[in-house]
Amino acid sequence: MKIKIFLITNFLTINLILSQAPIDITEQTIKVKAVSEEVLYFGFEEGDQIIFNISEINGKEIKEVEIMEFPSSSKFSDFKTSKIENKIINVNSKAVYKFRFYNSSLGGRICKIKIQRIPTNENLKDFNTTVKWVTEQDTTWNSYTKDVIVRYESKTDQKTRKELVRVDTIFNQFFDKILRVHSETAFGKSQYTTASVELPVNSYFPDKINPYKTVEVISWSYWIGVGQKSEEEYENANKRLTSGISTVGSLTGNSALASLAITGISLFRNVNIGDNVHYKFYGIQNGKEIIIDYGNVISASGRKDNITQGLFAVQLYNDNFKDGINVNIKMVAVQIQKTWEEISYYEKIEIPIYEKQIFNEPIISTRKFPVTFDYKK
Repeated sequence: MKIKIFLITNFLTINLILSQAPIDITEQTIKVKAVSEEVLYFGFEEGDQIIFNISEINGKEIKEVEIMEFPSSSKFSDFKTSKIENKIINVNSKAVYKFRFYNSSLGGRICKIKIQRIPTNENLKDFNTTVKWVTEQDTTWNSYTKDVIVRYESKTDQKTRKELVRVDTIFNQFFDKILRVHSETAFGKSQYTTASVELPVNSYFPDKINPYKTVEVISWSYWIGVGQKSEEEYENANKRLTSGISTVGSLTGNSALASLAITGISLFRNVNIGDNVHYKFYGIQNGKEIIIDYGNVISASGRKDNITQGLFAVQLYNDNFKDGINVNIKMVAVQIQKTWEEISYYEKIEIPIYEKQIFNEPIISTRKFPVTFDYKK
């Protein structure tokens, strides 16, 4: 009877030992770089026992060793260790386990790792511990309220706009003088005569920023003549102007000068009989003298559009030894007068009508995770 009991006991012990023989999952040497981590993933069956061994071959410490059931259930962790022997972890349900090795030092760590499993019975010894990675998308919905145009309503508004309603051309004779210029031998007199000229000032009503009426000089012309023959030619030029007067406009006795101011075409002929005069039109700009025009003539005419505002001087010089001269100077400016008015008009506008509506917007997130090799969705 004792012999039978002994045999039965030995048989059960041998059977138990055989059923608990560990199965190697991995045995490898890994290098954990400075300030980094290495991670291994393996799958385990329910009831498995995990046997874990690690040693740093140089005996140096590893900052952290952790074993967790994926995704975040920590089963074991150790800090500042150089060796762990035969650590056993019981697996309560089929799952993927994560083996994490973290090195916080500035030098690498070389670790020998051995991971084994002991299945609960012989039928589970061939369980595949390889993991596979699965990518899944999850969709959630974000509800929000938005104002949406549902229709339009028409409306007519009365508005005003500023419009240019009139443009007029004005001829302004701003200088008309006969100047006496003495001879070289005139006692106590100068051979030079100077006169000041001011161009018509531009005007803006009510102001320059937003005017409703403006008068601006765009160009001006002059005629200068010495003696009776020059004056006769001036009158003849006015008489020859028989066409274009209605377009150009005219000044009494100065239509040829007005025509020159606006068209740039002179109808005056040169006079060769009479005394001459040296003339110079000049002004001061930025502290320096600028010459507008000059000449030595019996009569002359010209047009200017580069200087239209300000003051300038007319200087006359008589090179005659004994006779003084009378110099006739006439100037005409072309001014453009513009007039604006507020004009009323009607404008049809479409007014959008809104209402609040609820919208659902999909939010798609993608996640990738490890599963056991026999995982089925």
